[in-house]
Amino acid sequence: MLTVLGFAMIATFLVLIMTKKMSPIAALVLIPALFCVAVGQGPQLGDYVIEGVGKLAPTAAMLMFAIVYFGVMIDVGLFDPIVRGILRFCKADPVRIVVGTAVLAAIVSLDGDGSTTFMITVSAMYPLYKRLGMSLVVMTGVAATANGVMNTLPWGGPTARAATALKLDAADVFVPMIPALGMGLLFVFVLAYVLGRRERARLGYLTLDEALVPESETESETESETVLVGTGSGADATAAVTSAGAPTGAPDKTTGSGTDTGAEPEADAGPGGDFQGLDPHRATLRPRLYWFNAGLTLVLLAAMILEVLPIPVLFLLGAALALTVNYPKMAEQKARIAAHADNVLNVSGMVFAAAVFTGVLTGTGMVEHMADWLVGAIPEGMGPHMAVVTGVLSLPLTYFMSNDGFYFGVLPVLAEAGAAHGVSPLEIARASLVGQALHMSSPLVPAVYVLVGMAKVEFGDHTRFTVKWAALTSLVVLAAGVLFGII
Repeated sequence: MLTVLGFAMIATFLVLIMTKKMSPIAALVLIPALFCVAVGQGPQLGDYVIEGVGKLAPTAAMLMFAIVYFGVMIDVGLFDPIVRGILRFCKADPVRIVVGTAVLAAIVSLDGDGSTTFMITVSAMYPLYKRLGMSLVVMTGVAATANGVMNTLPWGGPTARAATALKLDAADVFVPMIPALGMGLLFVFVLAYVLGRRERARLGYLTLDEALVPESETESETESETVLVGTGSGADATAAVTSAGAPTGAPDKTTGSGTDTGAEPEADAGPGGDFQGLDPHRATLRPRLYWFNAGLTLVLLAAMILEVLPIPVLFLLGAALALTVNYPKMAEQKARIAAHADNVLNVSGMVFAAAVFTGVLTGTGMVEHMADWLVGAIPEGMGPHMAVVTGVLSLPLTYFMSNDGFYFGVLPVLAEAGAAHGVSPLEIARASLVGQALHMSSPLVPAVYVLVGMAKVEFGDHTRFTVKWAALTSLVVLAAGVLFGII
């Protein structure tokens, strides 16, 4: 009974948010509350929610102060050189832009934190997608999938959990998986290229030398607006680029003039026609403190990897120090906090709402019954192939469960079933990493709300677009693991 209700609760939640009948926050709270009453455990709802909130409170605190910290780093210009480099590579070609998104997300993912990856990637690429009228779900889908593959790094979490749960060495689990994970990342780049080609076919692409030259070098405004080339559909594509390229209050794309409305900076044409992702003249820049901010960020990331202090504490200290040094005046600090308050509230609110969902799933025993049913449904003849079975099961289980629930609750059971048929625990552990590409778009992953919130994308739209590509990426990793004899 609990098994059926567990699957029904998850299905109801996904249908409601994907059809936009309910907001994610409302669905995360109301759906599990109703199902908790349905299973006859309504009086325990408060205990389940408090327990869930207690478990996710450190994550919520980490995200809150991480958003403030990296928001300040973006404000002061720490990532501007990276943004300029990516934009120089991308130019105004949708193919390069989508591939650049995948490359940037993969590189930044080396720090092992999904929230950091999404904040930097969206900050760099969002203005470019908006200016060209490109699909924002392409950006969120590619970024989430690339980060999901990289999330398997030993300091990213899943590998350490798998090794701990099965009492193995993390290096023995991860290192042999590198070729398979490399194939998964290569597939993400190929996917980004294909999606970029599709966007180019829909919009065409701009030539920067024609589109963004200073006014003095153009004969007329008309000339500067008829810059669409490629395979896009003429009038529609030009209209899309023009309307996205000249928002109210944003600098004009040919003159660079305009008024600052205080809104999020759009990409604009800088001196000499360079395509800027962030306003190079914004008042929040602190160029004289660049190396201090770079050093502070490197120390913070190193302390995270070395686990000097809990991550929430590190980000709390880092945010306080960054604000104090870069903006010593109280009014400036309040302004910076207010500027990022919207993202902080959206993400932290979503995390605490997700605590209701996970609290009810765990507290009522639904997760345990669902896992037992799935393991029990494995045919006896599949015993010798338990590694492959584990890889396949990791897709739905890591999507519908937290990593802790899967690796510490389900993986040991799968490993025992495999051991009975002579399958090594190492193979089971490696196979369990396969589903991470899909896991990063799970509604139970707090970082995904940072991604969709900053990109201004509906969570249901992101889910509908991303799930199929992320699942395919996971299957590519599994197939590569089997082909290379790793799994």
